[in-house]
Amino acid sequence: MKKLMLIFLGFTTVGFSQTTEIPDPNFEQALIDLGYDNAPINGSVPTANISEVTLLEVYDKNISSLDGIEDFTALNYLSCFDNQLISLDVTNNAALIQLNCSGNQLTSLDVSNNPALDFLSCNTNQLTSLNISQNTALTELDCIDNQLTSLDLSNNAALTNLKLQTNQLTSLDVSQNTNLTFLNCINNQLTSLDVSNNTALTYLTCRFNQLTSLDISQNTALTALDCINNQLISLDVRNGNNTNFNIFYSTFNSDLICIFVDDADWSATNWTNIDSASTFVNNEAECDILSLGDNSLVLDVNIYPNPTANYLFIEGNKNPLAISIYNLLGTEVVSEFNTHKIDVSELSKGVYIINVSDGVSQTNKKFIKN
Repeated sequence: MKKLMLIFLGFTTVGFSQTTEIPDPNFEQALIDLGYDNAPINGSVPTANISEVTLLEVYDKNISSLDGIEDFTALNYLSCFDNQLISLDVTNNAALIQLNCSGNQLTSLDVSNNPALDFLSCNTNQLTSLNISQNTALTELDCIDNQLTSLDLSNNAALTNLKLQTNQLTSLDVSQNTNLTFLNCINNQLTSLDVSNNTALTYLTCRFNQLTSLDISQNTALTALDCINNQLISLDVRNGNNTNFNIFYSTFNSDLICIFVDDADWSATNWTNIDSASTFVNNEAECDILSLGDNSLVLDVNIYPNPTANYLFIEGNKNPLAISIYNLLGTEVVSEFNTHKIDVSELSKGVYIINVSDGVSQTNKKFIKN
């Protein structure tokens, strides 16, 4: 009788022990390697072995399915990047704090049941949308190289780091993200970007968009700006912190004439990554003078060399009768008549406007004195 009783108890223990199905053999092998399962691979793992696991790193394991992850109910940290996942269900992992699922083939990702999520990296997938409205604790979001056309950040006031490079965003509202310090929105389709509320921002890179204007005058903590290859016609960098910048790039904005800065002379010396057509100015009055430069008013002439340290030569099909050179304050500093050669060696270094007239027509050109 006692022997029968022991057999019965043994049967019930085995019969009611819980297991979690792990259909992907590469996932199960990773769990075996971590000590949560025993060989051989049989398509399951004891649930008790995984239910209290808080950290799971199964990256670069050629895994195509993480089915079974739902029983990792205590999971705080999940790294499953560089696999072959086409789907990922973390709706049952409510304790999740950090998730890195980059480098997969995900077309959708539901993180609405992960309110504690602080870090999310989902770059290099195929996401067309992402709802993070329930992730109010989120401080870092990396969605580089996806297919996002929009992203609602209005509930993510805790965000400090935001990386959205290479998506299809046509607009981006970061007005509620006042703790943002790092913003990367390279290679999207943005036509405007308002960062006036992001006064904590230290790094901004927005190259390869379609921005026509950018005002960072309110971003007094900014130390890096990269706005290469946009369509800028207006750039205001007068934030009182220019001397602390370690990065300033504004090239490939061919229509950008004036760049407003704290100190034009300092910027001209320290920031060299600008287009030849662009000039650093201190205020609107200086820009108004510049706007006259390089605008042909019928008279067809060329000036060379530009920049120059000593002489400026004038070449055209008409004989210039009157030549005037103005500084950016609008003050005439040189006046000559009937000549093709102007001595500018006594002028201070900087940007000037030369007005050339043949008595009927005239033109204004900008040149730089070295």
